[in-house]
Amino acid sequence: MTPESILAHLDAGTTWPAADAATVPDDMQQAYRAAFALRRLREARGEKVVGYKIGFTNRTIWERYAVFGPIWGPVYDSTLTCCDEAGAVTLSPSSLPRLEPECALGMRAAPPADATLEQLFDCVEWFAPSFEVVQSHLPDWKFSAAQTVTDGALHARLLVGRRTPVRELAATGEAFDAALAATSVRLLQGDQVKDRGIGANVLDGPLHALLHFVNELQRIPGAPSLRPGDLITTGTWTDAWPLEVGQTWRADFDPPMLPLTVTLR
Repeated sequence: MTPESILAHLDAGTTWPAADAATVPDDMQQAYRAAFALRRLREARGEKVVGYKIGFTNRTIWERYAVFGPIWGPVYDSTLTCCDEAGAVTLSPSSLPRLEPECALGMRAAPPADATLEQLFDCVEWFAPSFEVVQSHLPDWKFSAAQTVTDGALHARLLVGRRTPVRELAATGEAFDAALAATSVRLLQGDQVKDRGIGANVLDGPLHALLHFVNELQRIPGAPSLRPGDLITTGTWTDAWPLEVGQTWRADFDPPMLPLTVTLR
């Protein structure tokens, strides 16, 4: 598939034809090069990268989706919504959308090469609850890891809630990550509990997920560097759940994470 055809399916919310999907190579380096080309197309038409999503950090769902390691891709100003305790996002023109409750982190500085967990913590300004709407342009959510990368890392929308300075929670990266790793979440659709999760699901904790991402950026040729002001959402704490317009979902996080509600339009 060409970057232009991938962008056309993103804009239309349509699935890839099987014959086109079969042309995506399994090589992850090639997949990221294709993703960088897609990013350039989006930037050329005025979209701005404001951060990144890390996907498949939750080891409990690897077997379900047959993807056995994290991926990542950009978040754009056109896909980001910020709110306090509740917000709304549109599902149009997403394809087979699903919802993921996550922890987002905001960068105050670019991390150094080969950063330790403590050095990385010193570069983080805030944390916040978030909902990512993910999507698949392959039917039935059946794909290879390389196809997910080529498909914009499955990103459709991101809702980020109230931000809390990291130093209000902990003075060290180890203490910060341990606190979030032990935090639980209930995912509700209306009044019905649909799933439960914990921060440790995402590579043992959100800061560890960010550290993995930073190391991956340094490993992949042509990958961008993190910038002050970038936000990173670090992966779902539960499974990803199918969505419909009109639904309201709530991520009822335990402290220190704040709850977040999203209405789907």
